[in-house]
Amino acid sequence: MKTPQQKNNQRLIVLIFALSVIPFLMAWYLKENPELLAARTNNNGALITPPITTELSDFVGFDQFSRDNMKELAGHWVMINVIPKAECAAVCSKALHDTKQLLLMMGKDLVRIRRIAVLLNEVEPNVATTWWQDDTRLLKANANAALLQKIHTLQKSNPPDGLLILMDPLGNLMMHYAPGFDPYKVMVDLKKLLAVSQIG
Repeated sequence: MKTPQQKNNQRLIVLIFALSVIPFLMAWYLKENPELLAARTNNNGALITPPITTELSDFVGFDQFSRDNMKELAGHWVMINVIPKAECAAVCSKALHDTKQLLLMMGKDLVRIRRIAVLLNEVEPNVATTWWQDDTRLLKANANAALLQKIHTLQKSNPPDGLLILMDPLGNLMMHYAPGFDPYKVMVDLKKLLAVSQIG
């Protein structure tokens, strides 16, 4: 027959074992159900899980300025304006304008951020120039085949006009915003990311 002390010791051992196993079970459950974790975040944009990796070579400079400065993407947070068609209509034009204004709203953090317009279709340079004629610091790129596939995978359909994607300093596509996004909400997300980021 067990003494009260032995029973207490046995209960203590069971309790210690349970406390050590529960965190592993919770971690496994969240790994199997990542949408539960995403649902608890306060992001305004849609988190890309897992992030989609890119290479600098995926972005092919559209003009000489962009080719000379494409290396600026590395090590910076990047706002990617996706232009899927051979025209930049009102939604597309507004998205370009909004990211330009958004960069100015970032204050001292603007040096940590770059902007790029990524064209998914062939566009005549003289036509495209009219889309960003007053936007002298905007980088422009054609997407190579690998990047095209990654963006299509992200959307699971043809990407819409006005799509905005955030890329981290390591080249991971990690958040996206639907056309007509609110630049103030994007700013809130960016400020959170910059506050916790050790790079870029």
